[in-house]
Amino acid sequence: MKLSIFSVQDHYPSGARTVPQLYGEIIAQAELADKLGYDTFWVAEHHFHEYGVVPNPAIMLSSLAQRTQRLRLGTAISILTFHNPLTVAESYAMVDILSGGRLVYGVGSGYLPHEFAGYAVDPAEKRDRFDENLAIVRRLLSGERVTAKGKFTDIDAVALNVVPIQREVPIYVAVLRREAAFHIGKQGNNLMCVPYASLEHFDQIGDLVAEYRRGRSESNMADNGTSANDDDTVVTLHTHVAESDAAARRDAEKAFNLYVDTRLYARKSTYDDAMKNELHLFGSVDTVADKLVALHRMGVRHVSTLHNFGLLAQPIVRASMERLMREVLPRFKARVGETAKLAAV
Repeated sequence: MKLSIFSVQDHYPSGARTVPQLYGEIIAQAELADKLGYDTFWVAEHHFHEYGVVPNPAIMLSSLAQRTQRLRLGTAISILTFHNPLTVAESYAMVDILSGGRLVYGVGSGYLPHEFAGYAVDPAEKRDRFDENLAIVRRLLSGERVTAKGKFTDIDAVALNVVPIQREVPIYVAVLRREAAFHIGKQGNNLMCVPYASLEHFDQIGDLVAEYRRGRSESNMADNGTSANDDDTVVTLHTHVAESDAAARRDAEKAFNLYVDTRLYARKSTYDDAMKNELHLFGSVDTVADKLVALHRMGVRHVSTLHNFGLLAQPIVRASMERLMREVLPRFKARVGETAKLAAV
């Protein structure tokens, strides 16, 4: 099981933490994640609202690249709908170079109305824009000289003057609807999802993964994509690991309620709702280890954990990050190992 970090960079202007202070906390969390052995640090892209205050993840990731050694650096997500694919490919090729080949490129079409309004992009065009731009960016990042005459972009024999270190940059496509998982798989793409935004209960994560795998199976038979692997699906969950379930509620309830309440256009919920739908990793070391074992049984092999949300104090975030890697992960490995031994008997 790979464990990663996801940061939305949600900002609260009425709170005491400034944007520069938030950036400093993100950098410190990435440094800690690098030392603790997390796989990837994922950074969100948002515009024109405190919903998220990193409008250009490439800049943030380039900064993190200089402060980390082995941690992979990802976008969750880069909104291809709003940008020129040439500029996008150039920027992320630089991130891969500056990080020594550690870029993981998560992409999506966007979903927030105020962002489409700000960029004067018709939401009805988003799927066509996304598909066209992704095809171009993928070709450019591979080092190809691209000629493409599309609906939105006309390129004549253009190649990047900088190319990624990685021969093939990992690309993940984000979905908000369970129904889209099959189609992402059928296209031969990797999958990224945030279950709390699209599912009704924790148990449905397995259904989403199964649908994606079914699509990947059809893709492989049609020779449209690469074979599925243990790192082709990333599931993101809010996370807080404490010394007990009660302590997790004490530390995280107010912050989670604030986070969800200020998510524009999102389904509103509370910490109590999260306890019912179980779409989280909140609780004691044993509780969270049990949830990871359940995810493993569903076929999930890469979990992205959102520790920093809703103005949680930095020491509390760091403590949760440390418990997950130093206490939860060893217990998870022991339990999965025991299950494997029993299955072999």
